[in-house]
Amino acid sequence: MKEYRLTDWLPTTKKEMELRGWDELDVILFSGDAYVDHPSFGAAVIGRLLEAEGLRVAIVPQPNWRDDLRDFKKLGRPRLFFGISAGCMDSMVNKYTANKRLRSEDAYTPDGRPDMRPEYPSIVYSKILKELYPDVPVILGGIESSLRRLTHYDYWQDKVQKSILCDSGADLLIYGMGEKPILELCKRMNNSEDKSIPTDIPQTVYLSKSFQPLESDLVLSSHEACLKDKKKQAANFKHIEEESNKYEASRILQSVGNEIVVVNPPFPPLSQQELDHSYELPYTRLPHPKYKGKRIPAYDMIKFSVNIHRGCFGGCAFCTISAHQGKFIMSRSKESIVSEVKKVAQLPDFKGYLSDLGGPSANMYMMRGKDEKVCKKCKRPSCIHPKVCPNLNTDHRPLLDVYKAVDSLPEIKKSFIGSGVRYDLLLHKSKDEAVNKSTAQYTKELIEKHVSGRLKVAPEHTSDSVLNMMRKPSFKQFEEFKRIFDRINKESNMRQQLIPYFISSHPGCTEEDMAELAVKTKQMDFHLEQVQDFTPTPMTVATEAWYTGYHPYTLEPIYSARNKKEKLAQRQFFFWYKPEERKNIMNELRRIGRQDLIDKLYNRR
Repeated sequence: MKEYRLTDWLPTTKKEMELRGWDELDVILFSGDAYVDHPSFGAAVIGRLLEAEGLRVAIVPQPNWRDDLRDFKKLGRPRLFFGISAGCMDSMVNKYTANKRLRSEDAYTPDGRPDMRPEYPSIVYSKILKELYPDVPVILGGIESSLRRLTHYDYWQDKVQKSILCDSGADLLIYGMGEKPILELCKRMNNSEDKSIPTDIPQTVYLSKSFQPLESDLVLSSHEACLKDKKKQAANFKHIEEESNKYEASRILQSVGNEIVVVNPPFPPLSQQELDHSYELPYTRLPHPKYKGKRIPAYDMIKFSVNIHRGCFGGCAFCTISAHQGKFIMSRSKESIVSEVKKVAQLPDFKGYLSDLGGPSANMYMMRGKDEKVCKKCKRPSCIHPKVCPNLNTDHRPLLDVYKAVDSLPEIKKSFIGSGVRYDLLLHKSKDEAVNKSTAQYTKELIEKHVSGRLKVAPEHTSDSVLNMMRKPSFKQFEEFKRIFDRINKESNMRQQLIPYFISSHPGCTEEDMAELAVKTKQMDFHLEQVQDFTPTPMTVATEAWYTGYHPYTLEPIYSARNKKEKLAQRQFFFWYKPEERKNIMNELRRIGRQDLIDKLYNRR
C-alpha cells in the first residue's frame, strides 16, 4: 500500500500551499462537495487536469458562506480566475425530496451533514467572490450551472428563471464535461496580457450587451416572452435539446432584458486518448486527510468502482445525462481501465470485489454510429427510441473483452455491474449475426458472473403511452428480459433478483396508469422498493412538459399530476401490498370506476 503525504493532494489551505513552496495560485476552485481526489469528483478532475498543464491550482471545498467569509479570502486572489462548481449533483436535488422536504443526509459531505452547502452554491459563491474580488474573473461549471445555462423552469421556486449567469454575476459558464473548454480558457488567458476572458471558446456561455446574430445562429424566444407564454418556453426547449445532441450544433442566442445570453456550440466529444488522459492523472483516489475518521457516503459508494465510458444515447425524457455529458459515447481504452482497476486493488480496504465496472448505462461501451457522416447530420435526442437506429453499432464484444481482462487480474475475485443495464440493447436484433451472438453471450455472462445477487434495471412504467412519453421501450421488453433472466438463473442454479425502478407522476401518467402498474407488477410477483416520484429538474423534456402543460416536440397539451394530493394519489399504488394503503387505494379505484382493478389487486371474486 502506497504511503501518501499531504502534498499528494491539491492544496486546500495556505499551509498546504507553503508545503509546495507556492506563494501564488493560478486558479482557485470552489466546490459544494467535500474534496475527494478521485476521477468521479468534478473539482478533482479539473484541478488535476490544470495541474498537469503546469498551473498552480487549489481547491476550497464547501466554504462557509455564513460567517466572516474567511474561506473565500484565505488563499487570496488567483492569477487567472476563480472556478466554481456546486458539486456532482444538482444542489436542489441534493437538498430536497420530490415533495420539497429537506433531506436528512448530503452524500457528498463528511458524515452526511445536510447543512454544509447553500441552495444554489453557484450563485451564492459567485456573488461573494465578485464582492470580495470584483476584478477577478469567475467561471461557472458543473451540473447545476450547465443545466441552467438558458431560461429554465425551477421546481423548487416554482418559477421560470433566467440563465444562471444573470443571477450569479459570473463572467463565463462552461457547460457539459469541462476538460476541453477549461484547458482552452487557461491557454488563452495565460497568453493574454490583460487576462481578458475570450468569448469564442466552444462549450461556453457568456452575456453580451450588443450582439449581431449570424444567419447560422439559432435565436430563441426571449426570457420575457417565455414568462408570458408557456408554449414559447416549451418550443424553446425542443431547439435547445436538439442542438445539445448534435455533432455540429448552431450557436444559441436568447435575449434577457437588455442583454443576450450566447451559448457557443460544444466541442466535439473527447477522443479515447483524451479521455484516458483525464482518468490517468495522479489521483490519490482518497478523501483529503482533513476528513480523517469521517465518512463521505458518495465516496463509500464508488471507491471500488471504475467508470469505463461517458455519455448516454438513451435520451430518456426525465434524465439530464445527455444534456450534460452528451449522447455520443466516449469510451476509455481497455489498457486504461485495467490500469485503474490495478490502482483500486491497492486501496487499503480492498477485498477483491469491484462494485461496478460501468457508466451512465453499463452496456453502451464502445457503441457509436457505424457511419459517422450519418451521425453528423442527426438531431435525434435518442439513438434507441422509438426504435434502435440502424446506424448504431450494438456490438457487446469490446465490453466482454474488458470484463475478461479485468477478471483475469489476480487481485480481482469478482467484478460486479452496479450501473443500470439497457435491456432494450440486449433484446435488439441486428442484421449482423455475429453481433447478435455477442449480445446473447453478454446477457448470459452478465447474469451468471457480474450480478451481486440483484440486477438493477429501469423499466420506469408499465403503460406504453407513458413509456413513449418517457422515451423508454414497451413494458413487453421488460417482461421478455425477465423471462431470460429467470431462465439463465434456473439453468445456473442461482437465485438472483431483478430489481426494477419505477416512476410515478411523470407527465402523461394518470392514476389509472398507476393502478394498472400495480396490477401488472403484482402479477409478476414484485413488491416494489426502488420507486420515486417524478422530480422536475432543469433541462429535460419531461420538466418542460410538466411545467408548461405542452409536449415540447408537438406542442400538444399533456396531463401531469402537479399538486401534492395528485402526486400522493399516484404514488400510493406502488405500495398496494401494504395494509395501511389498502383502504385508500380501494376508495380511489371506486372513484375512477375501476372495480375490476380492485378485484385483480385484492383477489376478490
